This record gives sequence, structure tokens and C-alpha cells, in this order.
Amino acid sequence: MANQLDELNGPINEQGRDINVIQKQIPVVVGTGSKVFEVLLWVLGILPGLIFLIMKIKAGTYLRQLEQKLQHDASQIDNYLEQRVVILQNCAKLLDKAIDLDKETFTKIAAYRSGAQTGDDNTRNTIQDELDGVSKKINIAFENYPDLQAHKEIADAMQQNSYLQKEITAAREVYNDTVNQWNSDIQAWPTKMIVAAKNGYTTRIPFATSQEIKQQARGVFF
Repeated sequence: MANQLDELNGPINEQGRDINVIQKQIPVVVGTGSKVFEVLLWVLGILPGLIFLIMKIKAGTYLRQLEQKLQHDASQIDNYLEQRVVILQNCAKLLDKAIDLDKETFTKIAAYRSGAQTGDDNTRNTIQDELDGVSKKINIAFENYPDLQAHKEIADAMQQNSYLQKEITAAREVYNDTVNQWNSDIQAWPTKMIVAAKNGYTTRIPFATSQEIKQQARGVFF
């Protein structure tokens, strides 16, 4: 039997293919077979039915705890976003003392000064994209004035901004891992899947970067 995926003879896509995160939550649904399965357990005797009932209670507890972990992981991202807003605000003030910084930069930072506690992934991602744009403007201003690079406070603020961006990336990896765990567990038949369907749970959407960031990643930096 020949290889089903033949890397030598194709077919191949020479133009390549971009990958996108699908913004869709899929509800957990169980069929008639699952209901029959539960009824049969009780028909076989009280003990099998009770055992499965206890398993469902434990599965429900586990999924609720996992949902709280998702909240915790999302909160970590919010904490780093809030810290980054503060750092960018301080950096912009320091730069403004030395050069005429774009006032729009201050306006955007002020808008996000207390906006890191977002509550939902879409808003959280939008704030991060906006902060990336503000950070880019500050970086350009910083690079256009070499004398400022010797200013210790400004240099420290730029370094902290870079560090926090790495922490945000790491926190998103943790969040995505938990999302993947959730999406896998709610599809684990019979116990977790039946409990998830009964409670109306859906899959979660992992973090996705913006189209602008994807385009920048394809650019030439050196």
C-alpha cells in the first residue's frame, strides 16, 4: 500500500497557506445513544447507576474548577497588560520632556490606563493590539533621538516594556494550553461530555493575533 501522504509526489501548494484561528464556539451535544447508555446503567442495577452518578458529580466539579483556571489565566494577561500601560505611560512622559511626542500617544495610553480589566478575550486582544501600536510609536521616537538612549530612566522603561511583552506572550501560551485542555475534556465521552452537554458548555476560542501583526511578521526587519 502506498503512502497516503506522499511528500515527494504531492499534491503541494507552492504559494503556501496562512493559518487563522476560527472565531466559533461549538456547543457540546450528545445523542440518543448517551441517554440510552445512562438508562442501561440503572437497568443493570442500582450500583452501576450510582457509580456513574458519582463520576458525573466529580466530572462537573472538575470542569467548574477548570473554568476557574481559565479565568485565572485570563486575569494574568490582564495584570501584565495593566503593568504595560503604566510603563508606556511613564515612558511617554519621560520622552515628552525631551522631545515633542505625538499627543495622540498620550490620549491612547490614558484611554487604556484603567482598561486592562476587560472581561472578554476580544476586548483584551484589541487593547493589546493598540498597545503594540503605541509601543511602536514610542520606539520610533526613541530611535530617532540617539541622545535619549543614554537616559537611564527611559532606557529602563523601554526594557521593562520589552520584558512585559514577553510575559504577556508567555501568559497567553498558558491560557491557550488551558483552553486546549477545556476543549479536549468537554469532548471526553461519556462522563465529561454528558455533563458538559447538560450544562450547555461550548468550546473556547484560543488567543489569535491581529491581521496587522501577521503582516508585520512577514516584513523585512534587517
